[in-house]
Amino acid sequence: MDKLILNSYAKLNLYLSVLNKRPDRYHNISTLFERISLYDKIALKNRLDAKIRVSSDSPCLPKDQTQNLAYRAAQLLQDVYAPDKGVDIKIAKRIPVGAGLGGGSSNAASVILGLNKLWALSLSRDKLVRLAKKLGSDVAFFLYDCPFALGGNKGDKIKELKTLKNTRLWHILIVPKIHVSTPFIYKGWDSLLASDKSKIAGLTRARYDVKMLLLAIKKKDLSLIYPRMFNSLQQVTTKVYPAVGRIIKALLKLGLKAILMSGSGPAVFAIVLSGKEAATLSRRLKLENKQFRVFVVRTAA
Repeated sequence: MDKLILNSYAKLNLYLSVLNKRPDRYHNISTLFERISLYDKIALKNRLDAKIRVSSDSPCLPKDQTQNLAYRAAQLLQDVYAPDKGVDIKIAKRIPVGAGLGGGSSNAASVILGLNKLWALSLSRDKLVRLAKKLGSDVAFFLYDCPFALGGNKGDKIKELKTLKNTRLWHILIVPKIHVSTPFIYKGWDSLLASDKSKIAGLTRARYDVKMLLLAIKKKDLSLIYPRMFNSLQQVTTKVYPAVGRIIKALLKLGLKAILMSGSGPAVFAIVLSGKEAATLSRRLKLENKQFRVFVVRTAA
């Protein structure tokens, strides 16, 4: 095998509770991941030398390729298991960058999975996950072939939700044309708690809420789902980036209720009952809010 092309899917966080700050300056979280149908294309091609080259059609990726997670994933795999191998990596971007959709993490995971095949390394998933944890908190999720999973620790301790393997949700996804720094938002979360300890209850929810949300998703009952959707970081991001609040208001105006920001934002999504409803409402949103990027997505099988 000399070439390989993979779909690199985005994710949504249907629940994200920041629990506490860790000694390593990261945070322990409890989250519910959903893999969605929005994806980048990753093309891998073996080189005759041991160089790693990354190219993309997106001007939003780092100009220094060594700062790209896809490059770092290839370099990590090369350093540990294949010092004589090289690869050309081409990334066709469709997932907005810095939006809370895990595009960079997904690209890194796709490179890990792809090079494991392309370089005939035959590494187990456990070994690949250990490598992924060195790259970022969300990378591990994308190594699991599952539509839904729980994430613990930094978000890198993954539990597949096999009871939801056949569940499919439809979404309207809106992304404003701004880039959000995840470390910056977490610093804001730390500052907010430091300034007012009484806000801890509002920014962290008990773990049992995730279980209640899972039950609601199984039933596909939006009246049960939306009160249990939660994101600790939404209040922080909305305060810094008012566009997030405007998106939420636009979705509420359409009569939608199951609305949440994904990750550290600024992407906001709503759960709808069908693809038809999603398409109809997205057309309205595009006409009335031309400054936003609007997508119709569903759970990726």
